[in-house]
Amino acid sequence: MIREPLGAETAADLAKAFKALSDPVRLRLLSLIASHEGGEACVCDLTGPFDVSQPTISHHLKVLREAGLVDSERRGTWVYYWVLPAALTRLSSLLQAPAGTTE
Repeated sequence: MIREPLGAETAADLAKAFKALSDPVRLRLLSLIASHEGGEACVCDLTGPFDVSQPTISHHLKVLREAGLVDSERRGTWVYYWVLPAALTRLSSLLQAPAGTTE
């Protein structure tokens, strides 16, 4: 939970992450990676569910990586992606209602 107002640098970092997630394809990619067995997914598993080209998927994955939401590692000819839990924690803490608020 946020206990004090955000500083300019933190706000800029969080805005970059939220902006990355504002695209439906990127939001779905993050969800696919996070829910994939073992917590990581090969890029070869991420292209099928979408009606866009493989280079477009690669671009979206790059945006997620640059926003600090996922990380990746090349293993042979494939690249594997996983979600960075600390990044999700930072985003979710901003969205939590302060204690004592009502619906």
